[in-house]
Amino acid sequence: MIDKKPKIAISIGDLNGIGIEIALKCHEKISKLCTPIYCINNKMLKLASKELKMEIPNDFEIFKTRGEFEIKPGTVSKKAGKYSYDSFMDAINLAKNNEVDAICTLPINKEAWNKANIKYKGHTEVLRDFFGKNAIMMLGCKKMFVGLFTEHIPLKKVAKKIKEEELTTFLIDFYKNVKNDNIGVLGLNPHASDNGVLGDEEVQIFKAIKKANKALEKNVFKGPLVPDTAFSPLSRKNYKYFVAMYHDQGLAPLKALYFDQSINVSLNLPIIRTSVDHGTAFNIAYKNEKVNTKSYLNAIKEAIILISNKE
Repeated sequence: MIDKKPKIAISIGDLNGIGIEIALKCHEKISKLCTPIYCINNKMLKLASKELKMEIPNDFEIFKTRGEFEIKPGTVSKKAGKYSYDSFMDAINLAKNNEVDAICTLPINKEAWNKANIKYKGHTEVLRDFFGKNAIMMLGCKKMFVGLFTEHIPLKKVAKKIKEEELTTFLIDFYKNVKNDNIGVLGLNPHASDNGVLGDEEVQIFKAIKKANKALEKNVFKGPLVPDTAFSPLSRKNYKYFVAMYHDQGLAPLKALYFDQSINVSLNLPIIRTSVDHGTAFNIAYKNEKVNTKSYLNAIKEAIILISNKE
């Protein structure tokens, strides 16, 4: 029996950034692992490859995302923002219609989306709205993963979001997706509030942990962990999976430790979606400087693992 390679739709990202360069440079490697289908049309592909002075591989299969514009390397552009969004939507629809097994997204620019009057701040929000599901943003690598209870919201709004019922649901959904029996949950305040001395949000977190563990009938979630020591070497020996209360609480230590290899995975959805965990890198786009491709390669590999697990 010959194993059939999975099909993965590649959302091409902001064409003024490094995404298309990564896709072209990695095509030979990833095409040995899967059949990539790039959501970009011939005109934009040729413009980008000419700008990069790179050849387009003969087996570079595309799904023709509509639209044309002038590529301006390193520039925030309304048209580039709209094109990256349309590329993403094409990838989603390919997965929804079972024409591909998963999607992998290259980096967008949030300011460009805003200029294009796109109401979303990122990929995960689009997926959550499109499927009507509580998509969970998880980032990391094989050594450590972090799930984010809140994502792209101002820091001053985080405390108000921490409520027992919502966090309990999040924890149960997170467990059902990662299927790990030992997950550390961070507190919000310094010292995890020192028993209420520095805040009372930990009361809600503790209740949510207790309630989630009761629902799962096992002691999966531990905490609230003191945030400033949660990612210490000793703590990381005890936990591979963490839940952070807000974006930078989880991602600052993750990127300090594993920036070049971490990825983004969307959980709790009817489709599989992975992504690079870095931005458009406008400062080096189209300059023929060395771009790091580890995150993209890891994202493709993780998508393939998830496809295999699903089967």
